[in-house]
Amino acid sequence: MLWVKALHIISMVCWFAGIFYLPRLFVYHAACDDEPGRERFKIMERKLYRGITTPSMVATVFFGVWLIGYNVQGYMSQGWLHAKLLLVALLIVYHFYCGHLVKVFRDDRNTRSHVFYRWFNEVPVLVLVAVVILASVKPF
Repeated sequence: MLWVKALHIISMVCWFAGIFYLPRLFVYHAACDDEPGRERFKIMERKLYRGITTPSMVATVFFGVWLIGYNVQGYMSQGWLHAKLLLVALLIVYHFYCGHLVKVFRDDRNTRSHVFYRWFNEVPVLVLVAVVILASVKPF
């Protein structure tokens, strides 16, 4: 069980690294005004999303489900886990919305400013803080 927990944490750290950096790339991409720069951002965004962030999300969910599987009734009776799973579900929606934005930028259809993406970039920080508190403190 400890190996599965370690793999869950490692994959979660990798997922959050991608989910923190991808919107930061959107900030720079939205502010970019030269064609070579925009093309470079398209490549970086695609590789980060498909090569690191999405596989890390899949691994995080896989190992998380595996961990819950060790004691389904015990874990599912704890309120903190329900709150954490809700936040994870919201983060998965955020993740797929980032994938949508990768396509928007790829197709040169972005209409939002870099300021929007600066605020958008803060969402996963709030989720991370809440998830870590829930998983470590288990307040309810």
